[in-house]
Amino acid sequence: MIELRGVSRTVMSGDHPLTILHPLDLTIPSGQFIAIVGPSGSGKSTLLGLLAGLDAPSTGSILVDGADITRLGEDDLARLRGAKIGFVFQSFHLVPSLTALENILVPMEIAGRRDANARGRQLLGEVGLAERGHHYPSQLSGGEQQRIALARALANDPPILLADEPTGNLDSATGRVILDLLLGVHRSRRSTLILVTHDHELAALADVRLVLRDGRRVADAEAVAR
Repeated sequence: MIELRGVSRTVMSGDHPLTILHPLDLTIPSGQFIAIVGPSGSGKSTLLGLLAGLDAPSTGSILVDGADITRLGEDDLARLRGAKIGFVFQSFHLVPSLTALENILVPMEIAGRRDANARGRQLLGEVGLAERGHHYPSQLSGGEQQRIALARALANDPPILLADEPTGNLDSATGRVILDLLLGVHRSRRSTLILVTHDHELAALADVRLVLRDGRRVADAEAVAR
């Protein structure tokens, strides 16, 4: 379970404070699929970064399975992220000097998994790129890079999967492949899926939609019939 208690984010814009996310309370049960929607600049990506522990809130606390990640040191936070959270970015964020397989292996090597190579090759197969493991990111299409990024996010079997506009840089057909993979992982592994998207048809598939505008919640806890 993920709990946000009075979480906000304010940064300085010149000499003036700018609140990107106003205080928010939110509970996300384990295994839920929540879609975060809203116009550009509404605070969607900021919220996702806070949930991942990539940024610190200005106020409030964030609990992941009872652990307050806002109170963790960087080493403990990195360990928690490695064990519990997989993140799929819009821009892939693959290491250009590593092959596709090596990119997938990175989080497992950090975690000290002895089965890393076998697990990496299994994940390559799961995302349909079993024969592309030796290629570098520059030799892969955008859709293939995003599939590698998804495989990397799944490397340590995290119970929480965060995705920030994962199809934003892809054509519609390729984007649908990525979305089908994400939804398939959510259903088969019963993982918590938190997805930032502009796609309202996709958001309609979620258990809950959280709508943000100007850093404020417009509507949430909106159950969607499947």
